[in-house]
Amino acid sequence: QVQLVESGGGLVQAGGSLRLSCAASGRTFSSYAVGWFRQAPGKEREFVAAISWNFGNTYYADSVKGQFTISRDNAKNTVYLQMNSLKPEDTAVYYCAARPDPGLTRLWTLYRSNDYDYWGQGTQVTVSS
Repeated sequence: QVQLVESGGGLVQAGGSLRLSCAASGRTFSSYAVGWFRQAPGKEREFVAAISWNFGNTYYADSVKGQFTISRDNAKNTVYLQMNSLKPEDTAVYYCAARPDPGLTRLWTLYRSNDYDYWGQGTQVTVSS
């Protein structure tokens, strides 16, 4: 069992930055992949970024490439989402999620939210214009 806790959300002006954290308890992230998803009011949950803990490969939604960076800290068993140049359309509840690492040949599946077994409670990010 993995418990995930997100933190780092808040209110920021457009153009600003935030760093979200996803800490795991119950076990380490070893052999897991961790993803970030977001859901804006009235919209479906969408994939943002993911990282393979074992291989270090990272994946991003086209909408955040070059703007967001996902990374991991092995010692702290934590995954981060650095968000720069934030826009009002980035406003959403951000969730981290974990799933068993699908292996190198199936890392392309990391965008699929239904494949994730564990979810955090979410953290609100609000970007004002």
